[in-house]
Amino acid sequence: MVIIIHENNEWISPFEEAFQKLNIDYRIWYVPDMSLDLSEIPPDAVYWNRMSASSHTRGHRYEPELVAGILAWLERHNRTVINGGNALDLEISKMRQYESLEKFSIRTPKTFCAIKKEHLIDGASRIGFPLITKHNRAGKGLGVRKFDNEAALHDYLASDEFEESPDGITLLQEYIDAPSKSIFRMEFVDSKFLYTVEADTTQGFELCPADVCELESNCPTEETNKFQIVKDFSIPNIGDYETFLKQSDIGIAGIEIIFDKTGDYWTYDVNTNTNYNPQAEQNAGQSAPEAISRFLSSLV
Repeated sequence: MVIIIHENNEWISPFEEAFQKLNIDYRIWYVPDMSLDLSEIPPDAVYWNRMSASSHTRGHRYEPELVAGILAWLERHNRTVINGGNALDLEISKMRQYESLEKFSIRTPKTFCAIKKEHLIDGASRIGFPLITKHNRAGKGLGVRKFDNEAALHDYLASDEFEESPDGITLLQEYIDAPSKSIFRMEFVDSKFLYTVEADTTQGFELCPADVCELESNCPTEETNKFQIVKDFSIPNIGDYETFLKQSDIGIAGIEIIFDKTGDYWTYDVNTNTNYNPQAEQNAGQSAPEAISRFLSSLV
């Protein structure tokens, strides 16, 4: 049996469909409705953690903390957990993501981190303009804004429009000018490269590929699909990403990179609860949910 741990019902249907298509026995643990008796013994199953860093946007601010305890409980009882405690730790902190990536010689953009706004103003001079702001704990590109000068950044930080990360930590990051105006998201299953999807960022940074996000942000519309799977995608150090995931105990993930004007690429996000765009998959004849289902069932 496979048990999926998650907090967003709107993201789960593609995986249920894949499990049902492949006749895999599964259960759903919906974290907002959960409680935990630590004296109990967890069911004998393979567990897949899909806790999201953007849960606070759905009224689930403290669910990551509950999941951290659930994962510790499962691991104490030697249950097989895909994307366990370390994966969750990286999911909810971009600071820790970047430090972990750099250990494997995976280049990340120059980043400054602070809680106090006056420190952010001081830090901007270290990063240089243009730069972007982002949340330390976030998903879907939440909190990402571009600033071309210090006055614009200062006005934003002082305004009611300023969005604070749920953990209070704001990041300043060098802006990578991508000629294609696209980012590339490499998908991994069993810590192995599956495919890469290209996402158009011309209308903004909120780029959750799931169908439901079309209604929530500037994700794909009926007229134009922002997501397409890239045929024969390759970068020289793809093995470093696979090693990073394996040694970080991350079995399923999407890792986002961006190419600059010189062709160099920078890694800026690791998603351990990755979603997939059904139209892009249909066009390419691929299915990550089915690949995940086969991987998880092989562990049962």
